[in-house]
Amino acid sequence: MDKWMDNPWFIKILALVLAVLLYSSITLPGEKATDEYVPGGNATETIKNIPVKVYYDTKNLVVSGVPDTVDITLKGPITHVQTAKAMKNFEVYVNLADAKIGRQKAKIEIRNLSDKIKATIKPDSATVTVEEKITKEFNVEAEFNQDLIGEGFSAGKPVVEPKKVKVTGAKSKIDRITYVKAVVDERDKLKETTTKEATVQVLDKGLNKLNVEVEPATVKVTIPIKENSKTVPINTVRKGTPPEGVTIESIDLETTEAVITGDEDVLKNTESVRVEVDVSKITANTTLDLPVIISNGITKVSPQMVKVNVKVNSQGEKTVSGIPVKIKGLAAEYKADINDPANDLINLVVNGPSTAVNGLGPGDFNVYVDLSNLEAGSHEVNIHVEGPANINWKPDKSTAKVTITNNA
Repeated sequence: MDKWMDNPWFIKILALVLAVLLYSSITLPGEKATDEYVPGGNATETIKNIPVKVYYDTKNLVVSGVPDTVDITLKGPITHVQTAKAMKNFEVYVNLADAKIGRQKAKIEIRNLSDKIKATIKPDSATVTVEEKITKEFNVEAEFNQDLIGEGFSAGKPVVEPKKVKVTGAKSKIDRITYVKAVVDERDKLKETTTKEATVQVLDKGLNKLNVEVEPATVKVTIPIKENSKTVPINTVRKGTPPEGVTIESIDLETTEAVITGDEDVLKNTESVRVEVDVSKITANTTLDLPVIISNGITKVSPQMVKVNVKVNSQGEKTVSGIPVKIKGLAAEYKADINDPANDLINLVVNGPSTAVNGLGPGDFNVYVDLSNLEAGSHEVNIHVEGPANINWKPDKSTAKVTITNNA
């Protein structure tokens, strides 16, 4: 039945039927009432949640305490009650046009209702507070959840436009204002500077929302987002042992620096990244594409891959024969003869990079015995060998037997 009452066509038809019934119940002068119809009796209906209008000086005052809705019980002739219930063409109101500032009791009234209907309003009065309305300007503070910032990014200070808003309301509420915030509601991770519309919230010190008017009600909040990055050197780290006979001469990177991205605290403690070169399988000069390895907390590195040039020397070995043993340091009054090795010659077994070893001959080495401070007689002295760098050698004799005699 209530759903029918809410249908405007049903209400119109019902009103027409009631009007016809009322008309048919009236006997015109000179006419004889034959089939007289009188709608039966009285009715009582309760209508819930009827809005309450408040009349007051809205320009200068603020009123609180008036209920938003009331319940009304209508009692009277059934046709009048049903019509009033269906049409709801009455008004429930509180008249505070002449009210003074302060707390007071106000009567809730009804008008535009048929005088044949008795109305009972529940509640029939309210304790209201009438206050002075004031407007004050406040700075707006932007607020957003720091967890929204994408990993490896940081946010600057938000910019609010406009920076100030006008707040209008009861003086008691304006005096309670502690925070005026524009809260950015965003679900996606922020990885670039973002501008959002945000509703302005007015709160007291307990973070309770205050019922006031805000102009404008929304502001634009721009959150500057930047990527945390740093340039660091790329270090090479050797892994493994070169195959036998192979020497790693050099490892050179074509790119020596990388840009890393991550949280600011991680970047502060990161001084380099690295490339690991496994030398255990390298037998010749080669160029490798290797990944740049980053530490925990670094979210991004550029470049991710670098070219590494590895230069090697293969090891070779040979015997250099017939190297003469020279005499050094002999005093002028003496002469010396080398008795061993025979013919004053030794042999060297040399090893090192093949490119260097292959071309070696006796003239590349200086072999000698030092007879300084020795007197006439037979002596056994060490054989000294000098040769090219990066070459290893082993003589077939490490000592020589010499005889020192006077020149006279």
